[in-house]
Amino acid sequence: MNRMMSNEVGESAIPAGYTLDYVTGRKIKETKKELVRQRIARALIHEYGFSPEDMEIGYKSKGRKKIDIAIFGHEKEHIPENLRRAVVCRPEPVLGKNAARIRDFEQAKKDLEEIEAIMLEMETVQYGLWTNGFEFFFLEKQQSRFETKCNPVGDWPMAEESVGTKDVVSDAHTRIADKEMLKITFRRCHNFIHGNEGMPKDAAFWQFLYLIFCKMHDENLRAKQRQAWQRRFWAGPKEQFEEQGRKDIRIRIEALFTEVKKHYKNIFRGNEEITLSNRALAFIVSELAKYDFTRTDVDAKGVAYQELVGVNLRGDRGQYFTPRGVVKLVIEMLDPKENESLLDPACGTGGFLVASLGHMLKKFRDDQDTQAGNESTTEFLNVHERLKEYAAANVFGTDFDPFLIRAAQMNMVLAGDGRGHIYNINSLEFPLGYLDDLPAAKKEIPLGSVDIIATNPPFGSDIPITDKHILEQYELAHNWEPDGEGGFRNTGVLKGSVAPEILFIERCIKWLKPGTGRMGIVLPDGILGNPAAEYIRWWIMRETQVLASVDLPVEAFIAEANVNILTSLLFLRRKDNQEKHREALGGGEEYPVFMAVADKVGFDRRGNKLYKRTPDGEEIVEPKKHIERIRIGGRFVERVLTRSEKIEDNDLPVIAEKYREFLREQNG
Repeated sequence: MNRMMSNEVGESAIPAGYTLDYVTGRKIKETKKELVRQRIARALIHEYGFSPEDMEIGYKSKGRKKIDIAIFGHEKEHIPENLRRAVVCRPEPVLGKNAARIRDFEQAKKDLEEIEAIMLEMETVQYGLWTNGFEFFFLEKQQSRFETKCNPVGDWPMAEESVGTKDVVSDAHTRIADKEMLKITFRRCHNFIHGNEGMPKDAAFWQFLYLIFCKMHDENLRAKQRQAWQRRFWAGPKEQFEEQGRKDIRIRIEALFTEVKKHYKNIFRGNEEITLSNRALAFIVSELAKYDFTRTDVDAKGVAYQELVGVNLRGDRGQYFTPRGVVKLVIEMLDPKENESLLDPACGTGGFLVASLGHMLKKFRDDQDTQAGNESTTEFLNVHERLKEYAAANVFGTDFDPFLIRAAQMNMVLAGDGRGHIYNINSLEFPLGYLDDLPAAKKEIPLGSVDIIATNPPFGSDIPITDKHILEQYELAHNWEPDGEGGFRNTGVLKGSVAPEILFIERCIKWLKPGTGRMGIVLPDGILGNPAAEYIRWWIMRETQVLASVDLPVEAFIAEANVNILTSLLFLRRKDNQEKHREALGGGEEYPVFMAVADKVGFDRRGNKLYKRTPDGEEIVEPKKHIERIRIGGRFVERVLTRSEKIEDNDLPVIAEKYREFLREQNG
């Protein structure tokens, strides 16, 4: 079934301050409340399987009460007798930097009177939702002989279902998460622990991670056990509101966590405990259980996870987290192959590693000509098994910070890696050192063995490396002087301190396979431009072929990482000894280098999204096709919908495509 959104023909631009209604495609004033309503409408379609034709924005009840999103029976006339569900939206609260306390139903009683009045007035409305984009209160109407009540439930059932549709609650439908909604869910869970339990935010973060591990372990068992699998990470629609129900949830989850600690011995010490109250545990399990994480897009999970990590684990040793657009550009330009090893020697929370899994997953789907969401179970399991094999054989990360190591391991498990090679070592000290993971790293990723490196090392003169035992390993830790012939010579005199990014350049190059190994690295602009760093640039040109250089705007890091610094991406291929010897004798030949400047990255310094505009300042829209899954007759049916959408003002995807064109031209 094909459907054209109403404004595909007609408006190609909309005035500033307006957005496009996700249900009708018409322009609508962009207010704080409208942003919440559009997010919910999108989730109702993509997560719950409702058809846009069965929804109406701003519908008025019999008593003239305004229903922000009204949902009618499938293909039924939009009249009161056919109304089935109702949503009331309010603007999202300003949360600030501290965790906001999430109210329970009793505390939100006054606000809920609005949705309850609609449900009681409209006889056919079975389910209601009141939300401000951060708090979600789901209600189910129950009618007895003497009274009608609106009782709390943990979630709405999918389209065309009711809470009692499934005989076995533990087998209720899970759904593929919408990117924005998953991000909100993660934030809600963390805030509930931090704000409602009174835990410090780092302790809250690890408690949340334990439950994510439980969730992923339960889903991984499903793939292995198939028909014999019995789901354990679930919460009945009313369990979280009843004392016995909360206790039952704890029994299931603690048994699961015991298995998790045994299964992931490389991550857990074995003495970890779930210290949440029954109430908090039940809330989080109820929030997470509704989603099928395995089938949810790798990028959606990565976005949600990275936002939480950024709040909790930013360090003071030059650690900050690479914006996702930059990570994606680096991986697309490096274009790793299935048989190539990939390493990030300053992996932090694993952004580059997870992006490589997402990149490879797309390749695997292209190989079997399928798309996410429309695969058969066999096709789905095939690509994910192949992904696990790729990750187990070829994806590696190292970091000096043990907390970041665990966070990276979790990120990889969430993305679909069943094993993971993430080592707690000091990359600048390697192959020397003292940390426990050093023997394994020396065996798996010795210097000179890696095909691809993608990294954003810690940098800054305020965190210099001063350890003589580390410095003496590096050519670039010595003083250099001009040789009078346009080059430089090593004086043999060791410096007292060196900025870490300079040493990381040399370490990364020496980690690559001579002749074929290639890398993409984030560097401060000073290394590529300052006269005092000329010897570094000369050394890089001696050791490598420069493949590409991409200048990034300050917005790339200031909005997501709160770092006000100009950076560039440098892409290099390590030369082998014969190549260097030939060039030393006869001089190097000139070769083309891809160069680009990114002016826009899709958002401004404050993190506000940027869209392409006409000369008059109106935002440009263009038609885009989407495969959407709606529930008809109890099963999902796919159809193509064409929606007009704003165009993100982002140069990074364009640069990736231009680089691919450049490579095609160079390779003939």
